[in-house]
Amino acid sequence: MPGLPRDARDMGYALDEARAALATGDVPVGAVVVGPDGEVVGRGRNRREETGDPTAHAEVLALRDASERLGRWRLDDCTLVVTLEPCLMCAGASVLARIPRLVLGAWDPKAGACGSQWDVVRDRRLNHRIEVIGGIRENESADLLRTFFTPHR
Repeated sequence: MPGLPRDARDMGYALDEARAALATGDVPVGAVVVGPDGEVVGRGRNRREETGDPTAHAEVLALRDASERLGRWRLDDCTLVVTLEPCLMCAGASVLARIPRLVLGAWDPKAGACGSQWDVVRDRRLNHRIEVIGGIRENESADLLRTFFTPHR
């Protein structure tokens, strides 16, 4: 399996956040920001339905939480772990936060911006690029989404 040994553990924390999103009818996507010491410093889950905020994506909320806890916007020593490949907005937010490493569960062939539809996080025109490690606990992440969307189709 690609990535570091702790990536599967950290994806478990992100999956816990994704499952918590189900309670509010939100799409089950979860994210955590892991600091340089391996501790979770930020958590987020989709909350668009809960809050009515179109920017309340798991990644954005996790980045905000980490920035608040660490007292800085530059998260250049942290890893973002998310259950689904980030969209354009979240990929852009990750670049702006100077995240050096992104670990993702399931790829998003329809709206992913980290290698599927677009590759914002590695665009050479930007001043920062992110290492992407995909497919960590991919089946669990994808199954959670499939289960959520099946009755909606």
